[in-house]
Amino acid sequence: MEDWSNHSRIHFSHTEFVLHGFPGIIHRKLLIIPFLTVYILLLMGNFTIVHRIHAEKSLQSPMYYLISILLLASIACTTSITPKFLLGLSFGLDRISRAGCFIQMFSIYSITTFESGIMLSMALDRYVAVYRPLRYNDIMTKRTLVLLTCVSWVRSAFLVSPVVILTFSAQFCRSNVILSFVCENMGLLSLACGDITRQKMVGLAVRSVITLGDFSLLVLSYSTILYTAMKIATSKNRNKALNTCGTHLLVAMLIYLCTIISSIIYRMRRSMSIDILNLVSATYLMVPATVNPVIYGLRVKEIRKCLRKSWL
Repeated sequence: MEDWSNHSRIHFSHTEFVLHGFPGIIHRKLLIIPFLTVYILLLMGNFTIVHRIHAEKSLQSPMYYLISILLLASIACTTSITPKFLLGLSFGLDRISRAGCFIQMFSIYSITTFESGIMLSMALDRYVAVYRPLRYNDIMTKRTLVLLTCVSWVRSAFLVSPVVILTFSAQFCRSNVILSFVCENMGLLSLACGDITRQKMVGLAVRSVITLGDFSLLVLSYSTILYTAMKIATSKNRNKALNTCGTHLLVAMLIYLCTIISSIIYRMRRSMSIDILNLVSATYLMVPATVNPVIYGLRVKEIRKCLRKSWL
């Protein structure tokens, strides 16, 4: 096992931290292969879908615009984590400044919350398409899409800022080694001394609002939409509505399921090994971003058709 105990004895007045993910793995450099492979596949898959959406006139509609925003957000989130982790494994560049750690944590939490807001916007888009089909083009204009995107960003910053600010207001006096490959709330709070009840309560409240609140609203929205779609007269339009809504719901369930599982496991962190917690974080942050373009590419007929045309 790589000796990280020396890092623990060195203090930088907490002006910087040491990211030491998967400390129980002896040959940590072997992790470069799976992480780099997944990251490359993730970039290729997401950028391919985004490129086709913006290149094909047939895909110039609100739904595909929102899908492209969701995929770009996934790229941004994983890019704020993976290159730093790979540099740490390859060249030992595992130190991160306090400001850098703050930015990384804020980026991760704000982008994942932004993704949740975009998925709510996608549910709104499908609601208008099913319930107000004749006024769809008048309601879902470019201005509306920009407004929805901006509201999602402002909402994410508003929800995430208290968590990040409170986390960094804690006194870190034990060690500067974060046993994770990423700056995250619970990992940092484990280094704090003094009372951190307020930080934990605020973090739990915000995560509950985002995870349980948004997910419940999405399930309720799509259940209503799917119920109405079943009553559509023509089987072609009905199947199209069911397939599209089903695809969005599948992506949402994947993202929220990973989030919920990670939240539960992190609450049981005392009985879990550090490496398991790191694996959970990697799954939560990278699996949805890798699988989403595959789901959209396979299940959305218009995207699948454009991809097939570009490859032939």
